[in-house]
Amino acid sequence: MSRELYASVHATEFAAQALLRMRADLKGEPVAIVDGPRHDACVCAMNRAAAQRGVVHGLPRMEAEALPGLQILDRSVAVEAATRAVLLEAAAQFTPRLEMASSGAGCAVVLDVTGCELLFGPPSVLAGKIRAAMEAVGLRVSVVLSANYHAARLKAAAHRGLCIVAAGAEAETLAHLPLSALDLSLAEQETFEIWGIRTFADLAALPENELIARLGAQAREWRAMARGVARHTFQPIEAAFALREVYEFDAPVEQEEGLLFMAARMVQCLLERATAHALALASLTVELMLEGAPMHSFSVRPALPSQEQRFLLKLLQMELAAHPPPAPVLAMTLHAEPGKTGKVQMGLFAPQTPEPARLDVTLARIKAMVGEDRVGTPVLEDSHRPSGFHLAPFRADAASQPRTASSERAALRRVRPPRVLQMMLANDSPAFFHDLSDSFRIAVAYGPWRSSGAWWSVDAWDQEEWEVMATDSRGQSLGLLLVHDRLRCEWRLEALLD
Repeated sequence: MSRELYASVHATEFAAQALLRMRADLKGEPVAIVDGPRHDACVCAMNRAAAQRGVVHGLPRMEAEALPGLQILDRSVAVEAATRAVLLEAAAQFTPRLEMASSGAGCAVVLDVTGCELLFGPPSVLAGKIRAAMEAVGLRVSVVLSANYHAARLKAAAHRGLCIVAAGAEAETLAHLPLSALDLSLAEQETFEIWGIRTFADLAALPENELIARLGAQAREWRAMARGVARHTFQPIEAAFALREVYEFDAPVEQEEGLLFMAARMVQCLLERATAHALALASLTVELMLEGAPMHSFSVRPALPSQEQRFLLKLLQMELAAHPPPAPVLAMTLHAEPGKTGKVQMGLFAPQTPEPARLDVTLARIKAMVGEDRVGTPVLEDSHRPSGFHLAPFRADAASQPRTASSERAALRRVRPPRVLQMMLANDSPAFFHDLSDSFRIAVAYGPWRSSGAWWSVDAWDQEEWEVMATDSRGQSLGLLLVHDRLRCEWRLEALLD
């Protein structure tokens, strides 16, 4: 069996990385993240350029604003949660056994990569691939591989870059780390300061029995961590695959161009994540948090799952133009539903079918002209109401019903919209009627077939159907379907019988 091997991935200053991941305009600029009430906000995270300007954790916002050229952003818990899911998703490409190990201002996850060398190569190559996967999703991390869980976790929190801890060299690797890397209380830190114990090497050199006698049983675990021999029971988590991106604007956005500019970056990130799993985007749901108004949301569902960014952005643009937000936008969230890409084998002599992208854009333009409720696929309703149907969203991949051979039968051609008639009765049966263009004499009438329903709603109906043979003024015979609407007291020509 392969020896145990753990890979610790640590993203330092995670609050800053989460916000700057979507902000290409701030790349290279000094940025500080503040948290807390406006009057008492302090710096909780920063990027490297800000640290070089002298920004430290706990710096009050007023002092940070006095530094020239420093960009200050408010911390966003929602953006951090979405970015944490992205980090777990990237780590899950290498192993499903993941455990969160975050501490302080960073975000850390430990991977159980025992035996993964057969798939991804030796530890040095594996560490490089893990870091490359994190950089692909916009995160700068340090990666440490070790046979000891705690050695990998502690070294990754204090190290920048890649590090491979050789088996048996854990104590030597951790010797220079300060005791602040351990989860010590203030009183315990003061005790070690009085003793002159400041590094892991100093702690590892202390006798175990005397250390436990003075500080208790937990001191045994601290000493074992300092020596790189502490045991750990791995507790993997279930990392759900959810395509979600969140962005909070610095100021309310009213222009459509500003929303589409940021949506382009978010869609690109969603496509990269979906492509890494050999998937496409089957739908996009946009949620807009508005200033002084309820949440505004709309969805875009292509006819087929797509991996084309320009095509999805075009659909978003047309949907946003059809459903503009009624108030300035404070934050935007994109949810994507993954789907499998469709592959169609074309015949050598078969005609070329239209591209799905063109079909979706055409449908969106038709909806903008005639209304969304008038475009789609007709679906019969489970009702006794004559001609009861509704429109469902059009799906190009919907399975068609097989056609069976049948004998010839009469065809019914509906008149849309039905024509209102002036009817004359004879013995409670239709005998003569007139429409706006001609007069008809009824020779034979079959009926009535009565139907009614939904008396409890505004869509109630109560009508009689008659199938008649009529002759117009020119002597031409026609088969007609006439309807007597008993609620509205009117006669209508509904269809022609062929």
